[in-house]
Amino acid sequence: MLMARKLMLFTGLSVLLISCAQPLKQTNKETKKMNFQENVTFENGACEIRHSPATTDKTAGITLAGTLTIPNGQGPFPAVLLISGMGPNDRDYTMFNGNKLFLVLADYLTQKGIAVLRYDKRGVGKSTGTFNLTVTSKDFAGDALAGVEYLKSRKEIDTTKIGLIGHSEGGMIAPMVAAESPDVAFVVSMAGPVATGVDDVVAHAALQLRADGASEELIALDGPMRRKMLDRAVHELDYDKAAQQMHAIIAEYLKTLPETQKTESEKFLFAITQANANDMIQMFNSPWYRYFLTYNPVATLKKIKIPVLAINGNLDFIASSHIMLPIIARALKDAGNNDYTVTELPQLNHWFQTCKTGAMMEYGAIKEVISPLALDTMSEWILARFGK
Repeated sequence: MLMARKLMLFTGLSVLLISCAQPLKQTNKETKKMNFQENVTFENGACEIRHSPATTDKTAGITLAGTLTIPNGQGPFPAVLLISGMGPNDRDYTMFNGNKLFLVLADYLTQKGIAVLRYDKRGVGKSTGTFNLTVTSKDFAGDALAGVEYLKSRKEIDTTKIGLIGHSEGGMIAPMVAAESPDVAFVVSMAGPVATGVDDVVAHAALQLRADGASEELIALDGPMRRKMLDRAVHELDYDKAAQQMHAIIAEYLKTLPETQKTESEKFLFAITQANANDMIQMFNSPWYRYFLTYNPVATLKKIKIPVLAINGNLDFIASSHIMLPIIARALKDAGNNDYTVTELPQLNHWFQTCKTGAMMEYGAIKEVISPLALDTMSEWILARFGK
């Protein structure tokens, strides 16, 4: 549990573990209607995304375990591979409160006639390998590419209609895989981050703090310190030196922070405190986070010619629709992509749950696993282009 909490903190990518949240009963009931499902395994023969066409590296030695759901009726069927966001996620994308986002999504799409493959991340559940902060988004893209290769091997799947649905970090990974593999027919990005630089991360932290109720005084003090920390991750290549510099930055910040703001900071999960300083430094100074800060998602999007759907909730302050969607639209237009849709969905948070404010503490009180609006938007878009 401690490891999961560390991995979920301070990323700007994934809704955070909320210690006061109680397990909630899922309100999406479709999971009782699952058609055919099979537990499967597939080998990661493409440990990293290197160049196009896709190449394999059998020394990876990682076996991914997952579940394939296939619709009733006569195939072959269109199919999607689900790619989860950051953190040690199982195939169902099980949340801190017990909600299972990918279980509900897989079942819904399967009922609509779309086969779905979801899988445990490396080092999680029944998948082999190791999950830690030395594994980057590029490595996870290799795992997803292996999933595409597996879908191609199934007779029930129409290999000309294999797509990717990625949430949060998975929404950044999906275009990486699509740019590498000619076998990917379409991409759906659910709150995928495309603004990942230092200024972008600082801006999103301010948006979330403001939504959580932080004072403008705290937000104004937080920003410069956070920027200094992230700059060290980008520019200081020596990990030990970077860690020392980050410790000094936080120490100076906390030394000069007024008592009012110190007390206030304790209320907000995104705020910087003495209690979470070590976890923050471990995260910011990791290979995973350094890769995230320096990777250029826009350059990858400009390579994508296949159909793309990008959806974001308007109350998502982790991957703001106002920031992300215009960037995605511009990149795909520059790519000469003739079939892309960017859609802002009202009253939805980062997990595409119906909400009121988008505040962190609100996530733990929402019973809905995923909004019917988000489910319908994705299924209708896919079926309009790739339905049987």
